[in-house]
Amino acid sequence: MAGVGDFRCNVGGERILETPREKAIAVGLELPGTQWWETEDSINELAELASTAGAEVVVKVIQRRNKPDPAYYIGKGKAEELAVLAITLHADVIIFDDELSPAQQRNLENILQRKVIDRTWLILDIFAARAASKEGKIQVELAQLYYLLPRLVGKGTSLSRLGGGIGTRGPGETKLEVDRRRIRKRISVLRKELEEIAKRRGLQRSTRSKSGLPLVSLVGYTNAGKSTLFNALTNSEVFVEDKLFATLDPTIRRRYLPSGKFILLADTVGFIRKLPHELIAAFRATLEEAANSDLLIHVVDASHPGKDEHCEAVEEVLNTLGISDKPIITCLNKIDLIPGSMERERIRLDHPGAVLVSAETGEGLDELLHAISNILEDGALPRSREVSRNAEAAKIENSFGKPPEMTDQAPKITE
Repeated sequence: MAGVGDFRCNVGGERILETPREKAIAVGLELPGTQWWETEDSINELAELASTAGAEVVVKVIQRRNKPDPAYYIGKGKAEELAVLAITLHADVIIFDDELSPAQQRNLENILQRKVIDRTWLILDIFAARAASKEGKIQVELAQLYYLLPRLVGKGTSLSRLGGGIGTRGPGETKLEVDRRRIRKRISVLRKELEEIAKRRGLQRSTRSKSGLPLVSLVGYTNAGKSTLFNALTNSEVFVEDKLFATLDPTIRRRYLPSGKFILLADTVGFIRKLPHELIAAFRATLEEAANSDLLIHVVDASHPGKDEHCEAVEEVLNTLGISDKPIITCLNKIDLIPGSMERERIRLDHPGAVLVSAETGEGLDELLHAISNILEDGALPRSREVSRNAEAAKIENSFGKPPEMTDQAPKITE
């Protein structure tokens, strides 16, 4: 990465610029009432996020405390030990598994003398790297600016992140050293840009709603295989990668059902534990694809050992959005990675009513399409779709208020 030290090597006679991965230390807290494996799962996921952002976690540190230290999160003594460890391992960045307060981050940077970022900023950084559309980039920048605004005062050396690496993308390279007034001015500009986009999108959404085609959205934990399933169902080529948050911008395609009717199928951004509030607000437009849907398909990675916890995290977000009462089909994906029929049957019994599929091999896709057809044909969906959708949008608005970055997402619809 830029700022860490680039070097060149020859491969087949070609000179290729390679960027060493930043070395990171992942730090988490094990609090009373939390199972040890829950803490380990969370910090392992943090390491995956760091890898997605371009860093290599060289060691994971878990501190047991009754509650987070208000000044140093892990306590001053542990922070001093961590400083020695960072020097020994030549770590470039320290990543904490929870959102740090501005005071905690400032105090930790003073002791560690390293770049300190938390889970929230790490996820925002990944979103900044992944956002492809103009609107996606605007929404990420707004989320980052809202995160940075209370952290401007006394942030010290961390304000200057021109060295590059994770935690420096998006507005980080150009706006971290501006004052509150200039950040608020930038937020105002971004609001106006999104308002213009919202006007154009509103017309598209209205047209889409008048078509009468049911909207079915894929939701689920990040890296559960939603985009692969979307491609398999629609013969599309949406970007797929075995990393967290490979998909940010929603995509909609038409799909022909066995009943002879068409539906609109939407691929949406994945959820995750400890999903930052800034992201829920900033990507409200993306999440509204789920809120405006007639049917949700909850895609679960059946091969993941933490699938039950992933399901709980998704259900928590759906409850927060006020849309957990929508018709939902649970789709257990990646069954091709489940060895043996006995294990598959056990998973089926643990999730009654779920459809087992493999987006990779195509197994179970016909059963999933028939399940969609059956629900849509049972008449369980509200006929007044526009009224229902406005009600769902109001639920989100009541949960979070109407943030300035809110827009109506209207991606292109193609065959």
